[in-house]
Amino acid sequence: MAVHPTDDDLRRILTETRTIACLGVSMNPVRPSYYVARYLSLKGKRVLPVNPGHAGKTLFGETVRSSLSELDTTVDMLDVFRRSEAVPGIVDEALASLPGLKVIWLQIGVHHAEASAKARAAGIEVIENRCPKIEYQRLFGELRMGGFATGVISSKL
Repeated sequence: MAVHPTDDDLRRILTETRTIACLGVSMNPVRPSYYVARYLSLKGKRVLPVNPGHAGKTLFGETVRSSLSELDTTVDMLDVFRRSEAVPGIVDEALASLPGLKVIWLQIGVHHAEASAKARAAGIEVIENRCPKIEYQRLFGELRMGGFATGVISSKL
């Protein structure tokens, strides 16, 4: 896949992906990492939460792990909610710990050309600066007027 994925690339990834490690997921339901992971789990994806600050807790029916190396199952996609400067170490850990990984998805605002090139050279597709929830909603006709469609009402009349 090219550096700039087509809609067909994104549609294929979102359709074929079954298991997602969500690195940096929050336990707070109003944080984007929480509602993106929740949305993906509601779409039938197995979401494996990874966050050292919440290790041992349960989220979406799965135990939160402190690192990628603690995951003991095949992961199709790694969804990264971390800053761009953390990406090189994340790619190194993913390459060492996640055999069979197909996709590294870097959230909106997250990109790192060298680390992404390293992952691509290892045969992993990399999506940068995008959100799988937004792309899923856009490509499969679910995007609401408000954009995110979190399903959470955060204000009162």
